[in-house]
Amino acid sequence: MSPALQRSETDSASPVGRTADVDAYLDANRERVLAELLDLLRIPSVSTDPQRAGDVARAADFVAEALRRAGLEAEVHPTAGHPVVTAASPPVAGAPTVVIYGHYDVQPAEPLEAWATPPFEPLDVDGRIVGRGASDDKGQFFAHVKAVEALRDLDGGLPLNVRFVIEGEEEIGSPNLASFLREHRAELAADVALVSDGAMVAPETPTITYGLRGLTYLTVRVRTAGRDLHSGAYGGGVANPLGALASMLAGLKGADGRIAVAGFYDDVVELDDAERERLAAVPFDRDAFMADAGIAATPGEAGYGLLERLWARPTLDVHGLGGGFVGEGTKTVIPAEGVAKLSCRLVAKQDPERIAQLLEAHLRRSAPEGVAVDVAVEGGGEPALTPLDHPAVAATARALEAVWGRPAVFARSGGSIPVVVELQRVLGAVPVLLDMGLEDDRLHAPNEKFEVRNYLQGIRASAVTLRTLAAALGTR
Repeated sequence: MSPALQRSETDSASPVGRTADVDAYLDANRERVLAELLDLLRIPSVSTDPQRAGDVARAADFVAEALRRAGLEAEVHPTAGHPVVTAASPPVAGAPTVVIYGHYDVQPAEPLEAWATPPFEPLDVDGRIVGRGASDDKGQFFAHVKAVEALRDLDGGLPLNVRFVIEGEEEIGSPNLASFLREHRAELAADVALVSDGAMVAPETPTITYGLRGLTYLTVRVRTAGRDLHSGAYGGGVANPLGALASMLAGLKGADGRIAVAGFYDDVVELDDAERERLAAVPFDRDAFMADAGIAATPGEAGYGLLERLWARPTLDVHGLGGGFVGEGTKTVIPAEGVAKLSCRLVAKQDPERIAQLLEAHLRRSAPEGVAVDVAVEGGGEPALTPLDHPAVAATARALEAVWGRPAVFARSGGSIPVVVELQRVLGAVPVLLDMGLEDDRLHAPNEKFEVRNYLQGIRASAVTLRTLAAALGTR
């Protein structure tokens, strides 16, 4: 146990020292908080399926009512798509504000035959809640709702101002959330954003995720002729688009694994020694990683460890290649066109638009004579990085250590969560990702699950975190 935590637990007035009351509350209410989550999981709120629109709306109403029972004023807001649910706690003058984000929509359950139990008839099976949306993200955001309810009952109210933003379109890219946040900026502005929509680095390992990679996604088309051409009549006299495309893509990286695009690394924030030490302390099993992926090697950018490359370095990957003839037998044709899909995962402070421009310029420069190049930007998102010296990070770490009995691990994620950037940019909130799930929760796959222990620990962690944040951030 850290000395700082040990000192705080000797002070009965310390928010970290008050964990036993939350434990007792959950002991008394365990079956109820589990049953209410199962009720939410029974609603098939599949946002991508138009036939489930009524179920999505029903889930929004369920969430709003749960927030009201927790003592908050809740509202269901229509959008051009599915509703957004917001809620606000009774105001505490001069206290900081925390906004809690989550999403109540879920992925489709198909293939249904791959489920051991019906996906929308959730069960507690050997300490695991099995059902679609259990971990992604109903179980995780609902833990925060139950934490607020617990503090209302235990303390008579919250020690700070809490806002909830629970959307119904995360699984389809959150097309209406950014505009909603801008429209409601005044009432949702916050000091800290708590987001629980991911996984701890290992079981029983409290985790704070402080970095997310951004993304830029491109479609590249090359064309060399007005039609497919006979390789005997034209071979040797025209450019082949597939060969040209292969050469262009191969030139995007050097033998050392570094991306060979001029200016690509200009804005990358390098890891300092302290952060490298933190990453080195993360429990990570390289052999298990390789076995899970079915790979025999872990190549990448020279000079960086595997975890650094997965979490804190930018990447460039080709996702698909197309063109020409790939059927059975032979066809002696020079195709007119080739296509490739590629993306880059980006780190702070890389700008997705600038990276797309640099990639396009590089591809055009490297195209052989006679090759026309078209590059379309299909999407992107900015990276996010929370300063590790922010008091909200330290307060959350103290809370997690109190709940789990071990120090929190600080991790980055190789993936992207665009809403985190919006919460930071639009609402002015410092993001803190308090992950409750596990990597093996089978997100988006059959037999999705959420450990009962993690759900209950998530409630404890959220309640104690709200107390520690109130104390750490003080009055405004």
